Amino acid sequence: MFVLGIDPGLSRCGYGIVTKRGSKMVAVAGGVISTAPTVPLHQRLRVLSDELRSLVAEYKPTAVVVERVFFQVNARTAMATGQAAGVALVAAAEAECEVAQYTSNEVKQALVGYGGATKDQVQRMVASVLGLSEPPRPPDVADALALAACYLTTQPLRRAVAAAGGPT
Repeated sequence: MFVLGIDPGLSRCGYGIVTKRGSKMVAVAGGVISTAPTVPLHQRLRVLSDELRSLVAEYKPTAVVVERVFFQVNARTAMATGQAAGVALVAAAEAECEVAQYTSNEVKQALVGYGGATKDQVQRMVASVLGLSEPPRPPDVADALALAACYLTTQPLRRAVAAAGGPT
């Protein structure tokens, strides 16, 4: 089972692919899809779409996890992040992958145990959970890997609750 985590952004969209081998989670790949601010919006979204579709086609993830924008001070940044998230959700839907969305606080709570954890704390915990020799960089990659790890950590409980007739 491969899980693709996506930290959406228009200029920098982080991605991370995690799998579970026995009881261990392992990072398979990670990187950043970049688009130049000087390029028209529709072309930037097309590049992002093409790259995400390529990742989904190559790794055939069981699930795609996209960070849900919960709060953003800058409206322009929030719009760009929302547009990038939409492109990611469409790529997942086209491939008929299971889709999950978590806020950054939910990911921090699941991995670090504290919803207000710092970026550095998240990076170090991602390295620990995935058995990496050093924290993943840049932070976009760490956040994407954290999203995928969060899914793998929380999904068994969510499925059990759903099977028991509880809320998902």
